[in-house]
Amino acid sequence: MAFRKAVKGTVLIGGGAIATVFGLSQFSQYRNKHGNFLYVQAAEPVNIPMKNHFPTREDQFLALQNTSEFDVLVIGGGATGCGCALDAVTRGLKTALVERDDFSSGTSSRSTKLIHGGVRYLQKAIMRLDFEQYRMVKEALHERANLLEIAPHLSGPLPIMLPVYKWWQLPYYWVGIKLYDLVAGSQCLKSSYVLSKSRALELFPMLRKDRLVGAIVYYDGQHNDARMNLAIALTAARYGAATANYTEVVHLLKKTDPKSGKECVCGARCKDVLTGQEFDVKAKCVINATGPFTDSVRKMDDQEVSNICQPSAGVHIVMPGYYSPDNMGLLDPATSDGRVIFFLPWEKMTIAGTTDTPTEVTHHPIPTEEDINFILTEVRNYLSCDVEVRRGDVLAAWSGIRPLVTDPSSKDTQSISRNHVVAVSDSGLVTIAGGKWTTYRSMAQDTIDAAIEAHNLKAGPCKTVGLFLQGAKDWSPTLYIRLVQDYGLESEVAQHLASTYGDKAFEVAKIAQVTGKRWPIVGKRLVSEFPYIEAEVMYGVKEYACTAVDMISRRTRLAFLNVQAADEALPRIIDIMGKELHWSEQKKKEELESAKKFLYYEMGYKAKVGQLTDSSEITLIPSDIDRYKKRFHMFDKEKKGFITILDVQSVLESISIQIDENTLHEILNEVDLNKNGQVELDEFLQLMSAIQKGYVSGSRLAVLMKTAEENLRERVVIPVDRSGGGL
Repeated sequence: MAFRKAVKGTVLIGGGAIATVFGLSQFSQYRNKHGNFLYVQAAEPVNIPMKNHFPTREDQFLALQNTSEFDVLVIGGGATGCGCALDAVTRGLKTALVERDDFSSGTSSRSTKLIHGGVRYLQKAIMRLDFEQYRMVKEALHERANLLEIAPHLSGPLPIMLPVYKWWQLPYYWVGIKLYDLVAGSQCLKSSYVLSKSRALELFPMLRKDRLVGAIVYYDGQHNDARMNLAIALTAARYGAATANYTEVVHLLKKTDPKSGKECVCGARCKDVLTGQEFDVKAKCVINATGPFTDSVRKMDDQEVSNICQPSAGVHIVMPGYYSPDNMGLLDPATSDGRVIFFLPWEKMTIAGTTDTPTEVTHHPIPTEEDINFILTEVRNYLSCDVEVRRGDVLAAWSGIRPLVTDPSSKDTQSISRNHVVAVSDSGLVTIAGGKWTTYRSMAQDTIDAAIEAHNLKAGPCKTVGLFLQGAKDWSPTLYIRLVQDYGLESEVAQHLASTYGDKAFEVAKIAQVTGKRWPIVGKRLVSEFPYIEAEVMYGVKEYACTAVDMISRRTRLAFLNVQAADEALPRIIDIMGKELHWSEQKKKEELESAKKFLYYEMGYKAKVGQLTDSSEITLIPSDIDRYKKRFHMFDKEKKGFITILDVQSVLESISIQIDENTLHEILNEVDLNKNGQVELDEFLQLMSAIQKGYVSGSRLAVLMKTAEENLRERVVIPVDRSGGGL
């Protein structure tokens, strides 16, 4: 009865708010100079022919060096920069793009993986009657619909549950979410709905039960951010844009305008980061789309210009998939410090985040233990006490720098703009800053519009609304079945290829190696628990991957899903890339060292390894210590006080378990804290103590020793008289 009353009460509470939003919606449609689309309607068709294959990196460099002058040179290969390049080239402008690192190597690959309008921004718009915030949400919801349309293989709708623990919150949140649906209009993915307590627990059984009164489910979009960014870059390349990663801007080129006498930006001095070769790229217009590094490029233009970027770090963690349902996310709208935390299924894992703390701009942001523990604490508040949220279950962690900006044309330079800002300097440098992933396309449109106006470029209207990205045109939800039937791929691998490459998955399948097994026929996995196959490494090189880090983090997403799995896959990945790119043995060693450093610092491996150190406290009770000592001494039969690979091999052979020596070395090395080639009793007790406290999980040595102990105990000698034999 109380539940029904609460739901009915929402009608009275929300009536005025709904009327307000409806009025704003009508006013917005009148005000919006671009017009709103009832559905995602494709813009004018692109008249430029699209190449069947994207050019090689070498071809792109030749284009950059041999073209006398481009119309547009974009600096920055993130989502916005690649969006600008695609927008410009499809309007018929001669376009170039350079990126100092890899495409999507910065913030664009380190997002929450959501394509959303921003529920919290709508709340602020209503509470403060802020039309600008409302317009931003309206725009983002349109862009959400467009992105789901133009790259359906990389994105899709995701239901997100908002659990409610107080009766009065149910109508409050219900009104807010219904307003979100209303603002989306015909582009609403699916209608939100209210759940009873029992139904909420049925759909999200890990949820905390006590005091739960119900839940509200709404829909937003989710995507594979790095692959989406890459798809935009590859689409631009196929339309004729000269795009090059690992190409750094050394300084901007300038010339004096004969009419005005002013110095104007006319290109950039660029350097191939991999070879050190420098060359000039001339352009009528240069666009600064460098995210957190916006101010560094602006200062290349004018050393005296004030900073507009206020960087904020957002940390995310990845946990095993069993922490969340396969197709239901969770939103914590009010954490202990007022932030919002998402808890979402992604790539069969669970992603949780984000934090929001001021930071310095760096190419290598590092997730801190403090931020990781903050997220874990908030997750514990919402999950059932039956689910032990362990620090050791954090499989990967990363930090992304969100480039919040102040509008340089605003009188109040201290006010942060939640929307994007397009600014043109006195010398003609066009800067696009701020905004968010979802609105990359509209940001690019505004930027190219500004560039055309500022530099009198001859170009048509924007054509990127409804323009399919790489892999989308002939994709269908059942495409993976053809991959299974035509090539003999595992179903899981086929689904992964289809959802990653779209209709280009066949190109990957064609180069997949024969396994030599009855099934699957082709497709050798890089690591057993993930569907990534060796052929993807070869194809990734064609997609401009230049380093092992590119491969484990952006062509595949291994580093973002499980740092240990990525570490295990590195040797094979480097071998394949070495053959494709003709690396020397020295180059292979450098790549391995660089990739391991990336995993250790930027992907949370350091924080994970730091949970077990030689100073870790042993907090076991006496009975547990005795039990673990007995287990240890089953391997240390000579009472040396330590165990080696030979000790472990001897015990495993006695119970008919075969593990190769290299794998055993890796297993012991995980626990060998002082790195002396052996595991001492204290190190083993520190490990078991850390496991009990939840700091460490999935220790192969601990599982191996427990299994061996159980096997040995089961091998009881049966007396002759009971076995039925003997005289």
